[in-house]
Amino acid sequence: MRPGIALIALLASFFSLLSLDFAARAATTERVVVNRYSGLAIGGFDPVAYFTESMAIEGLPDFEARGAGAVWRFRNEGNRASFVAHPEIYGPQFGGYDPVDLGRGVTYAGNPRFWVVAGQRLYLFGREENRDAFAAEPARFLKEATARWPVLVQGLAQ
Repeated sequence: MRPGIALIALLASFFSLLSLDFAARAATTERVVVNRYSGLAIGGFDPVAYFTESMAIEGLPDFEARGAGAVWRFRNEGNRASFVAHPEIYGPQFGGYDPVDLGRGVTYAGNPRFWVVAGQRLYLFGREENRDAFAAEPARFLKEATARWPVLVQGLAQ
């Protein structure tokens, strides 16, 4: 009887891992990466702080704005006002998807802790290695990501 229970537990584990993989993919089928449970863009981090503080800082629920199907959080009213006036500047490029992976033809959600500001624009990366590669050659990766983005964005939900 015990081998039967072990087999059932093993199968349950396998199928739960498959569902987690599906959930991860489902969370990245938006044109802007958002947390599918909270609706927060870039994990609730303040997109303006990357420019003004040169660091990833979590925003506060008291300072929120809605745009592009997401809830954006900020550290203060000034950052919120700056973003509302210029979301194309302060929002992460490519909707928060990793530009290195976009260049490979894959939409992979960026992590707000792995970031680079290049050419006065914010880029998020899924892995540290991608961030480091991009920082060394931003023009190369931007060329590849920009070329593939129009096709990839069509496959993302609106």
